[in-house]
Amino acid sequence: MTKWVYSFGDGKADGNTEMKNLLGGKGANLAEMSALGLPVPPGFTLTTEVCTHYTNHDNSYPQALEGQVADALAGVEAIMGLNFGEAGSALLVSVRSGARASMPGMMDTVLNLGLNDETVEGLAEASGDERFAFDSYRRFLQMYGDVVLGVEHHMFEDMLENHKDRRGVHLDTELAAEDLRQLVDDYKAMIERELGQPFPQDPHEQLWGAINAVFGSWMNRRAKTYRSLHNIPEEWGTAVNVQAMVFGNMGTDCATGVAFTRDPANGENAYYGEYLINAQGEDVVAGIRTPQPLTIAGKHGGPSEAPSMEEAMPETFAGLIRVREQLETHYKDMQDMEFTVQQGRLWMLQTRTGKRTTKAALKIAVDMVDEGLIDKAEAISRIDPGQLDQILHPTLDPQAERQVLAVGLPASPGAASGCVVFNSDDAEKWTERGENVILVRVETSPEDIGGMHVARGIVTNRGGMTSHAAVVARGMGTPCVSGAGTLNIDYAGKSMSVLGEIIKEGDLITIDGTSGEVMKGAVATVQPEFSDDFSRIMQWVDETRTLGVRANAETPADAATARKFGAEGIGLCRTEHMFFDAERITHVRQMIIAGDEESRRAALDKLLPFQSGFHRPVHHHGRPARYHPASRSTLA
Repeated sequence: MTKWVYSFGDGKADGNTEMKNLLGGKGANLAEMSALGLPVPPGFTLTTEVCTHYTNHDNSYPQALEGQVADALAGVEAIMGLNFGEAGSALLVSVRSGARASMPGMMDTVLNLGLNDETVEGLAEASGDERFAFDSYRRFLQMYGDVVLGVEHHMFEDMLENHKDRRGVHLDTELAAEDLRQLVDDYKAMIERELGQPFPQDPHEQLWGAINAVFGSWMNRRAKTYRSLHNIPEEWGTAVNVQAMVFGNMGTDCATGVAFTRDPANGENAYYGEYLINAQGEDVVAGIRTPQPLTIAGKHGGPSEAPSMEEAMPETFAGLIRVREQLETHYKDMQDMEFTVQQGRLWMLQTRTGKRTTKAALKIAVDMVDEGLIDKAEAISRIDPGQLDQILHPTLDPQAERQVLAVGLPASPGAASGCVVFNSDDAEKWTERGENVILVRVETSPEDIGGMHVARGIVTNRGGMTSHAAVVARGMGTPCVSGAGTLNIDYAGKSMSVLGEIIKEGDLITIDGTSGEVMKGAVATVQPEFSDDFSRIMQWVDETRTLGVRANAETPADAATARKFGAEGIGLCRTEHMFFDAERITHVRQMIIAGDEESRRAALDKLLPFQSGFHRPVHHHGRPARYHPASRSTLA
């Protein structure tokens, strides 16, 4: 019988990292972490082959799947000592996607699955915390209603904001248990109005609804767009991971966060990340609340004075440090991890190879060679050639005048200027007509992927260094400033205001993703300089490559730049490009529109000195270059 479901937890696992194509990246890494003895909540993975079957057989499943899922779920119940759907000791689960290639935020997730009107009361009694139980239930209703039932996300958000306004509070955490109980009733009533039927109370129906939704999300618009941008084949499919819930929202001794084993912006060998006390993971990546830094060092220069995890939860932080060292040594690469702390106990929810800027990729590769983790060949293979384009572009001139409108978090380095737009559709339309745009959002979501791809830069009003905007922008090499909280963004009016200034759609702004500054107008730039890490990587490349490199160049400036970048000569010199200079193009136009041979020859006579004068001083390997006027090449 085909094995469709693979279990993990309690120090054991059916799979491992080598089974990434079958289990997806998340499932393979959960299995690997479990086998390493790390604290991973137990669960099971429905393989990518199930997704292929589901897609190719009219959204139906293999006959044996239901029984294998039931057996795996029983195993999770045994490990956790809880029972799925039983009010007195309810097991709750998360249902998440997990393709073999990382696709952050592109597919659907459901948390707190298994709650209903009975199990929520049991959870309140078992935990001794009614507020926690109903906070979990309202989150489940919102997420399941959106992802599985198709009720618009903003309808839940609007209702939540209305509740907070009536209570005179700003944060979700300020709502009391009775407020959340009322919100749950309002959510259920809204779902029934929208769908014409009540919210499903059967946990098993909920589970299969969520599994269907996650497999179905492989073919949603944003996932297709992301796959197209990153050359991910459609036939790969996604796995689905069902995992026991652990709770970061049970009180002040609970937390959730995201951590990188090294800084993904600059590559420094320093623990990097953010966390939120009394929260669930979606709160961190969605940017709804501004998170706190993991480390004391991470507080310096940041906007928050709130205590770091190193200060607030020193013992848990020490455990996270041990996990950091173990995972990076095991995987021999920078890791992006998600974790939850439930009543002081650390749980690891995910690890994956972390997305990073080109600057960080170069430094991490060089440092790991120096540390003996990888060899030079592996270091070279980790650098995406297309990504090197990021470091060949100008940065802001530090001496240039600038009018700073707001300062947020330096989420993805680099500088960009462009016209302000406030939604992704407009970003794509403006780009199609030749404009450079800066996409400004309160917070980005996976639906914004098309606009984020074409934008020269991204600004968000909310969110931290591990928010959706920050992670996706770094992967794309796009400058990003997140958490610029002083910006007041008016989507309806297509404008934003700050410090008495009103910036409208189409106005020019500049952002610096390295400093976190948002500036009015365009700011002058300077040419890039190459780091020692870049030079060392290129030296290693020279030691191993078999091909020579020559450049296309038609002007002295192009030739000098090519030489600076290490080109060994000129491979192609296109005659027509020599005449783009303002002084020369006039004579070219005169030659083209000349009405007779005499006028045309007169124009050509003016061009000849430019052409011959350009080539006399050009040398290659110490000898004058010979140029044949009938050819398109400079011959050494």
